[in-house]
Amino acid sequence: MLTVPHLDREFDYLVSAEQSDDAQPGVRVRVRFNGRLVDAFVLERRSDTDHAGKLGWLDRVISPEPVLTPEIRRLADAVAARYAGTRADVLRLAIPPRHARVEKQDPPQPAPIPAAAVDCAAWSAYGRGEQFVAALADGRAARAVWQALPGETWPDRLAEAAAVTVHAGRGVLIIVPDQRDIDAVHAAAVRLLGETAVVALSAGLGPAQRYRRWLAVLRGDARLVIGTRSAVFAPVAALGLVMVWDDGDDTLAEPRAPYPHAREVAMLRAHQLRCAALIGGYARTAEAQALVRSGWAHDLVALRPTVRAAAPRVVALDDSGFEQERDPAARSARLPSMALQAARKALAAGAPVLVQVPRRGYVPALACARCRTVARCRHCTGPLSLPDRDTAGAVCRWCGRADPRLRCGRCGSDEVRAVVVGARRTAEELGRAFAGTTVITSSGEAMVTEVGSHPAVVVATPGAEPVAEGGYGAALLLDSWALLGRQDLRAAEDTLRRWMAAAALVRSRADGGTIAVVAESTLPTVQALIRWDPVRHADAELAARAEVGLPPATHMAAVDGTSDAVHALLDAADLPGDAEQLGPVELPFGARRPPGLPADATVIRMLVRVPRTAGLDLASALRRAVAVLSARHDQDPVRVQIDPLHIG
Repeated sequence: MLTVPHLDREFDYLVSAEQSDDAQPGVRVRVRFNGRLVDAFVLERRSDTDHAGKLGWLDRVISPEPVLTPEIRRLADAVAARYAGTRADVLRLAIPPRHARVEKQDPPQPAPIPAAAVDCAAWSAYGRGEQFVAALADGRAARAVWQALPGETWPDRLAEAAAVTVHAGRGVLIIVPDQRDIDAVHAAAVRLLGETAVVALSAGLGPAQRYRRWLAVLRGDARLVIGTRSAVFAPVAALGLVMVWDDGDDTLAEPRAPYPHAREVAMLRAHQLRCAALIGGYARTAEAQALVRSGWAHDLVALRPTVRAAAPRVVALDDSGFEQERDPAARSARLPSMALQAARKALAAGAPVLVQVPRRGYVPALACARCRTVARCRHCTGPLSLPDRDTAGAVCRWCGRADPRLRCGRCGSDEVRAVVVGARRTAEELGRAFAGTTVITSSGEAMVTEVGSHPAVVVATPGAEPVAEGGYGAALLLDSWALLGRQDLRAAEDTLRRWMAAAALVRSRADGGTIAVVAESTLPTVQALIRWDPVRHADAELAARAEVGLPPATHMAAVDGTSDAVHALLDAADLPGDAEQLGPVELPFGARRPPGLPADATVIRMLVRVPRTAGLDLASALRRAVAVLSARHDQDPVRVQIDPLHIG
């Protein structure tokens, strides 16, 4: 496949009589292009050609397996058009590399799917829940955004919806953020559908195992596919339902060109196939709310009395210091006294306590103690941190270089303070505050999946919270300013999502469950947590973005590159008449540089905004302009991202 933008089109080749039987649409082949052999797919067979010159011959058929199905081809074309990318880049995401030995093996015979009726009574807790399940059983294209109750065993609910659809003779696709979620949904689905009908796809599988499972899906042996973001392209036969859990998670955004989001690809696929769709989560994104507001999807939300009965008690506590001054233990643990009392009460009742901190590590960010300037590496400008208590000096989190003698470049002071305290440092402080209590840490470096029902303090970063047997007695949400204070379009939305994911693991109010969030109670995000009302928060977030012209109320393209290259691209693009150019500005801090640029090149970002109705026109204009610059070979590479997750 040719990833060069100006060569993103079909090419005609002659097929010999010996190759004719195997060279069918969808198979992998090898052709000679510009003097070198390249891999390609057969798109169609024709008896004539529009090419006026001499045609070359197909070199060979790599495999007679038709891996590019018509449905995936249409989806790849649509994703490339939506995200201003090339079809080769999309197909690289959609179709895994071939494993010849696996392809030649005889596939195991799938066992029959159990015919037992699926108990979907738990869906009745949600308004229109029973109607949604009934629509799946009838094969109708029901589409909904589901607001899961706190304490809900959401893998069971997804498995039940999937089983109903499979029993109706249709395939199902479930997209989740990470491996832990895959394992939970897979276990629930196997109980209802059996082992052979369910396939789990993830990046952690080896090449052979991943290709074996992918082939099982392609050949129709597996009816339910569960996977992370790349599984959204899985060739599920007779797809009847596509589900996405926790669509606000960053891991669902593809970091490789053309940077599609799994939620958008899943909804695009549901639209193309006229099949059912479900977006679920404890919280709600503005994009999901936009689908409800437009009428494309319906709400699946429990009534307020049901929500109040299931939710824990939430208390917002200010960490201004008055209570801490009177309580040495609270001061040592950086907790208001009331939060400390809630934790002690839960521990005394024999339940574990969850403490959520925004960052892993010991002290992941430092600043000058005098002027508060963030301490940065003098080599790469990355943030300096303290990996542990015994480390002499600071270490850069980007390049790993040590800086044993810190001195502020702004005021010259050699005194530093912690900007954010990490999970390990927090665990150390809580160990002193709760002497004699077991302290467990869980983060991306070393994740704990489950803890028992015995008293323990569990310190976890967002997304790494273990599930507690019987639920946590209390949860403490610390350093809220580190989440809410980020200069990010999605800061409030993402903060509420992380808080609710942790709070959903806590027992209900009737069982004594308490959430203590260290933040001002007047903040809208804190109020949404107290009321457990993510729908209203998402609606307000969507309205606020519409007011200032930000996605999803509009479509926006981020164009990154050198100043000359960015302006050349925009000059070559026939942008829609209502397009608005914003910038240029420096590349936002933390954003990746476009690949292929010299290390010393200055990178800028230009934003191009259009109304919601002109999104495809904007992507098409930028796609053509990228191809024009690619053919000229006179500019540095430019990266184009449509509706990027983080604008800056």
